[in-house]
Amino acid sequence: MSEFFANMDNTLKIYWYIAIASSLIFIFQTILSFFGSDSSVDGDFDIDAGTGDASHSFHIFSFRNLINFLLGFSWSGIAFFSLIENKVILMAASVAVGLAFIFIFFLVMKTMMKLAEDNSFNVNNTINKTADVYLTIPANKSGKGKILISVKGSVRELNAITTHQEAIKSGQLVKVVSVTENQVLIVEPA
Repeated sequence: MSEFFANMDNTLKIYWYIAIASSLIFIFQTILSFFGSDSSVDGDFDIDAGTGDASHSFHIFSFRNLINFLLGFSWSGIAFFSLIENKVILMAASVAVGLAFIFIFFLVMKTMMKLAEDNSFNVNNTINKTADVYLTIPANKSGKGKILISVKGSVRELNAITTHQEAIKSGQLVKVVSVTENQVLIVEPA
């Protein structure tokens, strides 16, 4: 290994040292991610990426982003070293690629967060939705019937009552007005 670095320019050596270290850490982080461990160490400075969910924030100054920056910075410095003679321009190009790596990581994470959705059922999400009566709902809260209602892409069969003066027959459309303490829907004809 020392022969590889023996006749190398000092700037190129620095790029190689950073590339090797950051690549090993990146591989380690990736392996830990596959096993469900969160290997990121967040700094004191965080920003909300505007994903609409406070539980998913993007941390600009995090260890993971530092590694992403160093990967782009070092490997682009190695790749462009023989192409760009001016060291200042080489450094600027390397910094630009490092920042691009962070930006790409941000876009990937934002896209992945959009794909995650909460499919847990909450009976309160049925309010103001229309449903089909499955089993006749007796008039004036005199008994329970059943309705079929679609919430977040899944159809549910739920108990329902009505304050309407007439029974609501099977096959009719109803609108959910409210929910009782016992998770029974109060409906009216749509």
